[in-house]
Amino acid sequence: MKIKAIIFGVTGMVGEGVLLQALNHPDVESVLVVGRRACGITHSKLKEIIHNDFYNFQAIEEQLTGYNACFFCLGVSSIGMNETDYTRVTYDLTMSAAEALSKLNSEMTFCYVSGQGTDSSESGKLMWARVKGKTENDLAKLPFKAVYLFRPGFIKPSKNQKRAYKASMVIGIIYPILKVLLPKYVCTMDDLGMAMINVVKFGYKNRVLENRDIPQVAS
Repeated sequence: MKIKAIIFGVTGMVGEGVLLQALNHPDVESVLVVGRRACGITHSKLKEIIHNDFYNFQAIEEQLTGYNACFFCLGVSSIGMNETDYTRVTYDLTMSAAEALSKLNSEMTFCYVSGQGTDSSESGKLMWARVKGKTENDLAKLPFKAVYLFRPGFIKPSKNQKRAYKASMVIGIIYPILKVLLPKYVCTMDDLGMAMINVVKFGYKNRVLENRDIPQVAS
């Protein structure tokens, strides 16, 4: 199976890591990056669209057709944000993109990077977890071929990443120890990217992939 993927969020650490993995994978035929600014990466597989309004994709719909995968890695921290603002940049933005893609690509597998601790009940005490939970739940209702929801905890960046968080790079030094002591809470960027590719190719028994699932699916 050849994968034609759309990736959102490549100017962040997770999106950049998934993009690099996709570009290096032999079964990924082409990659379309949609962002507000250029990603700064050139590759024979890569096409890029600069689009400013992530709440309306009507102007670029024709360029979003013909793809069978979406790796949605766009996200912001909830620190300092109220629930209304966080919902707009998390739930509303994600659903705008997903709804547009589901109408244009019925055979698409949609992969969403959520986060460990996401609240599927939408009723817990943590605001960000409720919003992420609602986002996951409503994505699962869209008419995609499949939807997979990834909930990584700490992610060790890939060696060749330029957008990795400094704290993640430092903590990544002791990743072998963390993997032994806290296997349910850590994964690598390489595993996350490969797991996304593999669920598109082979599917997976669970719609939600926690940390413990990600290395298994990646292997």
